[in-house]
Amino acid sequence: MIDNKFELGFFPTPIQSLKRLSEKYPGYNLFIKRDDNSGLASGGNKTRKLEYLIKQALDNGCDTIVTSGAQQSNHCRQTAAACSVAGLECNLLLGGDEPEKYQGNLLLSYFLGAKLHFSGESRKGELSQQLIKQVEKQGKKCYLIPYGGSNIVGAIGFVNAVKELKLQISENNLNFDYIFFASSSGGTQAGFMLGIEMFGIATELIPISIDKDETNGLRLEEVVLSVVNEGIQLFNIARKFEPEDIKLNREYDKPGYGVITDNEKFAITELATTEGILLDPVYTGRAFYGMLDYLKKGLIPKGSNVLFWHTGGLPSNFYYADKLK
Repeated sequence: MIDNKFELGFFPTPIQSLKRLSEKYPGYNLFIKRDDNSGLASGGNKTRKLEYLIKQALDNGCDTIVTSGAQQSNHCRQTAAACSVAGLECNLLLGGDEPEKYQGNLLLSYFLGAKLHFSGESRKGELSQQLIKQVEKQGKKCYLIPYGGSNIVGAIGFVNAVKELKLQISENNLNFDYIFFASSSGGTQAGFMLGIEMFGIATELIPISIDKDETNGLRLEEVVLSVVNEGIQLFNIARKFEPEDIKLNREYDKPGYGVITDNEKFAITELATTEGILLDPVYTGRAFYGMLDYLKKGLIPKGSNVLFWHTGGLPSNFYYADKLK
């Protein structure tokens, strides 16, 4: 099942030691997993999910993809690219009104041939069924990818990512006590949890919440638990997960989705000037700041090996340029 995918990315993505940054935060050994180098239209973690979602769409005889997100959605940009590779029509439902000028991810989605539909206050797929009805009237067969690609099919991408990580750990004689990453739509976190259970990696996940808003009336913790429970049945996992098992740090999401603060700007500058690696201001910038805050406050034990999972998002820096400088 894990091997049944439509290949889109360059895997495994490398693990890089953050030597200079570790010197600035003494007592910690810091590493980064470079999913920003996954290869699909400037990279990102959504490539992993899309390998399974696109495969299912093709297996079901679909010729059109419908998905949704914010105008600067990394998921939408990578979905557009995946559709180009697979020869599928891509329809994107994007929050807000159509801007006069396309920038960042929105510009790339346009270049990649996606049909863009602007949906006002609805950016999480609330109008998907209406769009599907319109498209199917044109004789198309649609496959709906949920917001962020976050269902059990997409989550398999991160079950496979944990399998990849376990091999890298073994080959390089590494261990990671903690893994920090951005959690927004839930599929990445659910896949991580399932993969760790299946492949027996001794690590603690520290997901940093990016978006304080609910998705279709559900809190992120509820979305993650729902996907995890589907995965338990799919993979015949013995363990039962309860709501209290869904860990999510919400200390850094108070400003709201896509609101750039000094925290994100600090994190982007800190990593760029010490290691030459670029974050994005919405997801990885917020999550990386959360990790640095943990280190500064000593919230995890000294001597820990800490991995930050870089989920990509470079193009949105250009959209938010006026807020970053």
